[in-house]
Amino acid sequence: MHSRLRPLLLLLPLSAMVVTACSDSTTTSTTPTSIVTTTETFTGTLTKNGAVTHQFSVTSRGTVTATLTKVDPDSAVAIGVSLGTWNGTTCQIILANDAATVGNGVLGTVSGVGNLCLRVYDIGKLTTSENYSVDVVHP
Repeated sequence: MHSRLRPLLLLLPLSAMVVTACSDSTTTSTTPTSIVTTTETFTGTLTKNGAVTHQFSVTSRGTVTATLTKVDPDSAVAIGVSLGTWNGTTCQIILANDAATVGNGVLGTVSGVGNLCLRVYDIGKLTTSENYSVDVVHP
């Protein structure tokens, strides 16, 4: 009887190793990298027929939004808000909203590190100087 069980007993550890080898799988978990954003608030005074440019830098790819948060004293007046690339002297406009009102602006995507600009301008609607505030959220 012992001689018949011996081959079966030898198969048990071998089958356990095969089962263990089959069930041992390595899974690679990829954690998405979150992009850290920065909010910059740009303020100034816009004169009739005037324009103001603000420069900022992005540190990675991602979404850039510029939202007009204040126009004072006439909060209902529309002004221009645009985003572009900054070369050190000039703002090359890429996206523009020529009739932005408080709560509105522009949204775009940047593909990597770089220097960008925000331009705020009169679209012919100002009758007097207006104070403004624009929040720019960027990577």
